[in-house]
Formats: sequence, C-alpha cells, structure tokens
Amino acid sequence: MQAPQTTVDPSEIAKFEAMAAEWWDENGKFKPLHMLNPCRLDYITAQIAGEFDRDLATSEPFKGLRILDIGCGGGLLAEPMARLGADVVGADAAERNIPVARVHAERSGLTIDYRHTTAEALAAAGEQFDVVLNMEVVEHVASPIDYLIACRQLLKRGGLQVCSTLNRNPKSYVMAIIGAEHVMRWLPKGTHEWSKFITPDELYDLLRQAGMDPVDRKGFVFNPITWSWKLSDRDLSVNYVTASIKPA
Repeated sequence: MQAPQTTVDPSEIAKFEAMAAEWWDENGKFKPLHMLNPCRLDYITAQIAGEFDRDLATSEPFKGLRILDIGCGGGLLAEPMARLGADVVGADAAERNIPVARVHAERSGLTIDYRHTTAEALAAAGEQFDVVLNMEVVEHVASPIDYLIACRQLLKRGGLQVCSTLNRNPKSYVMAIIGAEHVMRWLPKGTHEWSKFITPDELYDLLRQAGMDPVDRKGFVFNPITWSWKLSDRDLSVNYVTASIKPA
C-alpha cells in the first residue's frame, strides 16, 4: 500500500523537537501558549458545548465525544479535554513531544491516546472524530489546503473543527516576530515565518475549499497592562481562531 502523502514540513518539525522538554514549563519557551491557553479553552469549550448541546456546568460535559488534538505538543489542550470527559487522541508529527505528553498525562491521572503521526496518516487509516482541534498548526505546514482537507476527512458529518493561526499584516510582524521572538524572547528566533501567516479571509476561503462551512471567528487580543488575553469580535489583527462545521 502506498504511504499517505504528508504536508509535514521537516524544518518546522525540527524547531518544535528542539523545545519538546519545555512544554510544561510555564516560564519556558512555551510561556506564550500557557498565557493564551485559558482564552483558547474558553473559546473551544463554548464552541463544542454549543454545537453538541452540552452543559459545561456538569462534571463531564464532553463525555461520549471523540476529540482529536492535532499538533498536540505536550498536551496543553488535550488534558483539559480529557478532564471534561472526552475520549481524546493527541497527535503530533514531532516525535519528541509524545513521551513528554504521555508522562505528564500519566502523572495527572489522565488517559489520553497520544500518537506520533500526521493528519494525513490518521485520515488514511479511516479515523473519525466529533471534534478536531487544529490550533497554531496551519501556519507551519507545507500545504495548508491539503492539510485542511485531511482535517475535514477526519471529521464525522456535522463535526466541528476549531482552527487558530496568525494574521499576516505589518502589525502581526511587529507583535509576533519582533515582539515575541526578539524583544520579549517568549519564543526562539525563527519559530514563525511571517510569510506563512494566513489572513482570516484567506483561512475562510481555504476552509471552504477543503469542504468545511466556517461559522465563527474571533480574535485573541493581548492586554499588556493586565498581562492577559481576551477574545474579541472585532480585533483579528494578530492571533485569531475560527470554528467550522463539516456539512451533514
């Protein structure tokens, strides 16, 4: 059998392989994600609850849902999904991330199916999910459209994809490249390539081309005074997130 095609960019994977051991260090190289995570989770949980009519006030509101966290890293999103009762698969093309994620989940008393694999390989194997979390990955792949098609194939009909990335404009270059990598040194230099950033309209078009129906988008906005992130209906100028549905 011919191996499935992959959109993995080896140079991008190498960047995250080098940082794998630091995933759960809140003051390490992934500090920006730890800071952003509560805001990301607010959006994700609200979208899932709304789409599948779940009550977030219950103890395990996502019980019975199968969720894929593609590009799971050390498990910063997979673990909260498991705590909410979901059956979670965490997949990452960077092999060194997987043992880090597995050990942390075991220490936290969580059962998560972590795999060193790709979206394309999972799709070729016929895997199906109610939800695909596709967070800060699409700007790192070799072919965004092929990658998003694979993500759509992984969804059941009526399934939900949550996809976040970075806008491409002068402000995002200043904030995400110069600010985060050179001034604040939140990330190693070269973590992002500004030319790979995707505007919200471009991402909506790509999602539609991949066979998805975009239904929502919000901005993640950092407040340097409160040192925290919030969701915005209007400001999608740097970080933003989308929700889309696979037609039933």
